[in-house]
Amino acid sequence: MKINGIEKMSQLFKQIHDINNEHIQLWSEYVLFTWQWWLGLTLTIIPWILWLIYRKKDSTLRLLSAGFFMMFIASWLDSLGIQLGLWEYHYEVIPFIPAFIPWDLSLIPVMTMVFLQIKPYVNPYIKGSLFALIAAYAAEPFFISIGLYYPHTWEHIYSLPIFFILYIMAHLLCYGKSYQPL
Repeated sequence: MKINGIEKMSQLFKQIHDINNEHIQLWSEYVLFTWQWWLGLTLTIIPWILWLIYRKKDSTLRLLSAGFFMMFIASWLDSLGIQLGLWEYHYEVIPFIPAFIPWDLSLIPVMTMVFLQIKPYVNPYIKGSLFALIAAYAAEPFFISIGLYYPHTWEHIYSLPIFFILYIMAHLLCYGKSYQPL
């Protein structure tokens, strides 16, 4: 008896479901409440608290537009990289999504908003270069050194142009004509 494509997809779905259940079990036994988990939780919450305190209040929506853009793109690219086997994480804050929440939903968007807000008249290509260098050559190696991030076939140099382009796009979104100047 030949199995059609829909039946094969249903079988794969069940396998994925079973693997996810096993992953959640392992996460609750070996990850939850470890120092790495607490660090991830802290890196998810503290940047947002600091940003809420120190942001330029009258530019909140403009900055959040750029921050949410970075959040969406970072999460999508991170999930894509994981699914393609380019890297992995072992200490997720929440096991239900295949990405590193502190990085995608907190550090990248908040760092972007801080860069956009501080010295808004500095050339965005200079700020984008600095942003990319910090993200690719400081943040990524730091997360590797403490065992949160494991690149398989990914090199820091690959991240450099991606972070630069994303920052420039966030800059264009933040400083678009529909907003008043900062």
